Amino acid sequence: MRSRNPVFSRRGFSRDNGYAGFDAAPQAGGPAVATQGNPYAQQAGAPYAQNPYAQNPYAQQDVEYGAPQAPAAPGRMTMDDVVVRTASTLGVLIVTAALSWALLPVDDAHISRSYGIAIGAALIGMVLAFVQSFKRTASPALILTYAAFEGVFLGVVSSVVDNRIASGAAMQAVLGTMAVFAAVLVAYKAGWIRVNRRFVGFVMAAALGFVLLMAVNLLFAVFGGGDGLGFRSGALGVVFGIIGVLLGACFLALDFKQVEDGVAYGAPREEAWLAAFGLTLTLVWIYLEFLRLISILNSND
Repeated sequence: MRSRNPVFSRRGFSRDNGYAGFDAAPQAGGPAVATQGNPYAQQAGAPYAQNPYAQNPYAQQDVEYGAPQAPAAPGRMTMDDVVVRTASTLGVLIVTAALSWALLPVDDAHISRSYGIAIGAALIGMVLAFVQSFKRTASPALILTYAAFEGVFLGVVSSVVDNRIASGAAMQAVLGTMAVFAAVLVAYKAGWIRVNRRFVGFVMAAALGFVLLMAVNLLFAVFGGGDGLGFRSGALGVVFGIIGVLLGACFLALDFKQVEDGVAYGAPREEAWLAAFGLTLTLVWIYLEFLRLISILNSND
């Protein structure tokens, strides 16, 4: 199944990337093994020609979505690799966020300068994210640089909300993000969330509609002033904030599925950076939606 995550769909563990090996073809005298375009599938006569992990569990779609657990092999991505790379990426983001919080004041005399730096960092981070998404290989330096600039943006925005709108909002948003991550992970491992074609189609359609509505609202706000169409304020803002968090949770499930498939099908170890990048993008999305939701709720008090 091809990934619908904006990051993984470009270069990850999908049908046509040469790692997952989902294009299985029957071999004479043996089970179906993945050979089309998969450099990790063993050829006939090789020591592991009958490798059961090269088989295609997607031969019958929507029947079973638990990825097989292949033993770790040298040079192959493991779950530990994903955890370490994700921790490194988030660590850089958190450090730069803390530094920007401390060094970029948001009082009346300095808020314009801090806002300017934050917007510049956000734009640079966005460009770096797009570049990495369209690269054929994961670039650790590019991913860590993205995390650094994204941290500057998050640090200033969090400081503004925490100091000028709702005291403690940043910590509440962090706790909310952690709770969503833990809940989705538990639900995914327990099998309560089935990442099949129907789930992917629903999530992508909902995300596309959400992004389009937010873009239209932003255009109205820029050219018409005020809050645009009101999708980010008042009761509608609360509703769309909740929808944004739910969409982030759905993308977390897609991320977990792709990580599981990458480990099971022997993706190269460097692809763990791509997994870390995708998870970081999703967690930033959820955090910002929580922060926006908290701001709206406090502004209505």
